[in-house]
Amino acid sequence: MATPPTEDRHAATEARLRAALTARAAQVTHHDLRREPPPQGRARSLRGLYGRGLAALAVAAAVAAVCLLALLPESRLNPTPVQPARPPATTTDRPAPEQPPMPRPSAQTPRVVPPAPAD
Repeated sequence: MATPPTEDRHAATEARLRAALTARAAQVTHHDLRREPPPQGRARSLRGLYGRGLAALAVAAAVAAVCLLALLPESRLNPTPVQPARPPATTTDRPAPEQPPMPRPSAQTPRVVPPAPAD
């Protein structure tokens, strides 16, 4: 079976599409296009929930701050003065670890020793 030319296929598709759109447009009435009536009664909004959540978070933070201040062993409001720094104390109880003496560099120039002859 031979396929119709491309122009004929496009024309047939366009004709079907136009017929489908015309049929759907005939089904739509002015009642379908009318706006919905506004909702009745009290509706929960995100703004109200956001405000309540923020207030609960602030109360929880305040309670946590009061608990931390009350439970700390020393009050940070009246800090005690710190003793001034002193040099570290030296103890003579421990002997110093033995270290091998460092070789001193010699002032002489290095000597080259020739290899021994093989027997």
